[in-house]
Amino acid sequence: MTLEEFLVQTQSDVQREANERTGQPGPFPHPVSLFSEIVMQHMSDFGMTNEPQVLHIERRLGNAILRLSGYAISEDLDQLDLFVSLYLAAQEPTSVPESDITGAAQQCMRFLENTVSGKLASKIDPSDEAYDLILTVRDCYDNLDQVRVFVLTDGVAKSKSYKPRDIGGKSVLLEVMDIERLYRHVSEGRPRDELVVDFVEAFGSPVPCVYVPGVSGEYDYALAAFPGAMLRTLYEKWGSRLLEANVRSFLSQTGKVNKGIRDTLRTSPDRFLAYNNGIVVVADELSIGTSPDGGTGISWLKGMQIVNGGQTTASIYFTKRKFPEVDLSQVRVPAKIIVLRSSDEASDEALISDISRFANSQNQVRVSDLSANKPFHVEMERLSSTTYCPDGVGRWFYERATGSYNVMLAREGKTPARLRDLKLAMPTSRKVTKTDLAKYAHAWRQKPHLVALGSQKNFQIFNDEAIAEGAVPDLAEFKNLMAQALLYRRAEKLIRPAFQGFQANITAYTIGVIANRLGDRIALSQIWQQQAISDAFVSLINQWSREVNDALRSSAGQRIVSEWAKKDECWEYVRSREYSKPAFPLLEMQ
Repeated sequence: MTLEEFLVQTQSDVQREANERTGQPGPFPHPVSLFSEIVMQHMSDFGMTNEPQVLHIERRLGNAILRLSGYAISEDLDQLDLFVSLYLAAQEPTSVPESDITGAAQQCMRFLENTVSGKLASKIDPSDEAYDLILTVRDCYDNLDQVRVFVLTDGVAKSKSYKPRDIGGKSVLLEVMDIERLYRHVSEGRPRDELVVDFVEAFGSPVPCVYVPGVSGEYDYALAAFPGAMLRTLYEKWGSRLLEANVRSFLSQTGKVNKGIRDTLRTSPDRFLAYNNGIVVVADELSIGTSPDGGTGISWLKGMQIVNGGQTTASIYFTKRKFPEVDLSQVRVPAKIIVLRSSDEASDEALISDISRFANSQNQVRVSDLSANKPFHVEMERLSSTTYCPDGVGRWFYERATGSYNVMLAREGKTPARLRDLKLAMPTSRKVTKTDLAKYAHAWRQKPHLVALGSQKNFQIFNDEAIAEGAVPDLAEFKNLMAQALLYRRAEKLIRPAFQGFQANITAYTIGVIANRLGDRIALSQIWQQQAISDAFVSLINQWSREVNDALRSSAGQRIVSEWAKKDECWEYVRSREYSKPAFPLLEMQ
């Protein structure tokens, strides 16, 4: 798929969503909100952000315009991402003037400035949908470890990142997710590809190393000692994205500075190399140069990712920020660098997973998104490739490895006619990713509070349980899981246009309530057979989602609903409520 084709597909997705929501209850969503929703969900799936919420805000405060398209807050309230969209509705790649990018970013930053100062809270009505977010950001801002502003656009931006801005005493990172960057992520399935660290340009010279070419063809190997100041700078620029290859569950933990590391940095920086176990890095490409002493050195790394030692890296950054007197010039960190050589993405991911699991690390880090080679997912993929829908033509596609759906279309769609047939048989509406499956399954298993944790954390829990149980699905379970996917997605389409905020939480909790009240009597096999749900079931979703929304909001109090929804106590409260009886009997009842 080319960039041009991807852009057309993205605009088609926006238009399709708009058409599906026409005539639905609630305000009609503007295309810019639909575009924001699609891009933010992509970013969440990549592990670049926490679970995002669409929230369109445009306010005037004095002569200033304040604007926001969405946000994401980590579970521990230590990371905040704000999104603002610059939507062109372009049908071909179109350059976006830098002044438009910075203008949109400035409007979003004004929203943040006025929120942090407390001005906005005093000017906005408590019934406003943005009120909870404004209070939450105002109250937690001092404790935030990372704040980022993303400009989302369907145009092509010249620069993807800008110099950080200071707001309320914090350095706020500014990045652009344009259609070109999004295309690279979706088509290649590896956001790390754009992470290129040029040591010569940034630090003046190659990093001395011992380089060992591989013998198996899988990887090459290097040993180095990274200067502490260099790691601090890398983390300042890239933040948690340095960790996203295998430690996405670590997103909200980077601010918890390990006391031992902190104390060593403050009292014995020259002994850090002796005390610390070091970091393990994987990269897709490496360039060898000459170090200052005339030996071998690393000039640059493409796709650099820290798969073990994330706590060390983050702790160096946060310790220096909290204690500016810390001297990092004496700090050296042992680094083992693995350069991947395989051309097979699944093999690369499996190797990274094994490296992370077996590497010696002083802090345990769970792997949340590198289990594509586990028996459960391998069997799900096999079943999806051999199981046809009842019409004998259509199929569901289980995307075991990120991007494999597009790879399949490119590999098998050799002619326009064949490509059209593939898309008709396996449309994106029947594509299910690993994180999708975890969301649908946990909601049906009456665990919507886990779904609210976000796609990566929810998947980690689901995946750990599946592996611990040694689960391998059979055909009946595969069909039941796809029926759960169908039900959840139908609920999403009904709920999204009906509510102004927290639609994802309402959807998960509505499915949870349905499973709690009726689950043992609903024939998932019948939903699979019909590839649809009855009108009575649609009415039930519409009816109970309103009651679930009321329960979530009334029980949240002063808490933001999306944060409250992550708590066990929230689910206990929502499922204990009384719900009205279905107006009509469900045809899906056994």
